[in-house]
Amino acid sequence: MFPCSIMDSMGILEEDLEKILMGGGLEVREFDSANEVQPVTLGKDVCYIVCAVIFNSKDEVLMVQEAKRECYGTWYLPAGRMERGESIIEALQREVKEEAGVDCQPITMLLVQEQGPQWIRFIFLADVTGGSLKTKAEADEESLQAQWWDRESHLPLRKRDILSLIDAGIKYRQNQWFPALQPVDVPCHVICQRLLLAFMASNGENSEEERVWLLLSNGKGNNVSSHPCLPVRMSGKRCPLPWSALRMVNECMSSSYDRLNVNMCGILGVQHNGRVLGKTDGICFNTLVLVKHSEEGPETSNPPTLDGHCYRWHELTNQSMRVKILQRIKEGTVLPVS
Repeated sequence: MFPCSIMDSMGILEEDLEKILMGGGLEVREFDSANEVQPVTLGKDVCYIVCAVIFNSKDEVLMVQEAKRECYGTWYLPAGRMERGESIIEALQREVKEEAGVDCQPITMLLVQEQGPQWIRFIFLADVTGGSLKTKAEADEESLQAQWWDRESHLPLRKRDILSLIDAGIKYRQNQWFPALQPVDVPCHVICQRLLLAFMASNGENSEEERVWLLLSNGKGNNVSSHPCLPVRMSGKRCPLPWSALRMVNECMSSSYDRLNVNMCGILGVQHNGRVLGKTDGICFNTLVLVKHSEEGPETSNPPTLDGHCYRWHELTNQSMRVKILQRIKEGTVLPVS
């Protein structure tokens, strides 16, 4: 007797998909192709950085003057490292308060940047909700002062990398091309990604209607899961999110990998808790990945052949779910990662 029927199993899958597409999170129970899972510890194995892009009513951006000896007197966005026991939002609000003197409320994540799990930066668009700009008289080891910058007057910058972040904030304010996204308070002990890996093809009978398949995990090894679930992959020390997705496709579709295009569309959600030191310092990124055949042919209307028995393709028959996934893919309404 199976624990649930096929219909119940598909219902669970669709509920999970709905949560992920809405920016929610799911508990991480199992990993694909992971031999030994070691929890990460903030400050030891990983470094998380938060950064705020904040505008005033004049479209000026909030800047802070650096107090650190190596970049003393230069200007940068409010940013800094997360501390143990903090959530991502708590770290953002603390850094903005310490460096700029103001309280803030995040509007959305703008971008995730990473150098493997050892260095991950979360950039937020935020609003000021209180406090006052730090003055020179309030200078301390965190910063010398804060001010609004019109982006035209000369200001010696610590690094020019923030210019693209400011541009991303301007773009989002003008056109919210993805839904506002906040981190979800779901604990995880490692850095990993849950892949919503999709294959789509035109319906031969109706060229305007596209079919969508999702890659599902059968569980680690030959242990078949009690209900269908999306693959969850560990991220290695030098294996950023896009590369990790490519490696997974290469492993399970090796016979056709050279004839595939794999596109890391972006992030649908970020799961983090961080309150139990050394046990919930990890992050799970829910990511959207598109796989397509690089060449047209009689076999390209079907998903690539899978090697082994760890995964299987599942065609979505739920019209609403299919449309939502296609919309996310075609409109690019996902959080960028670089």
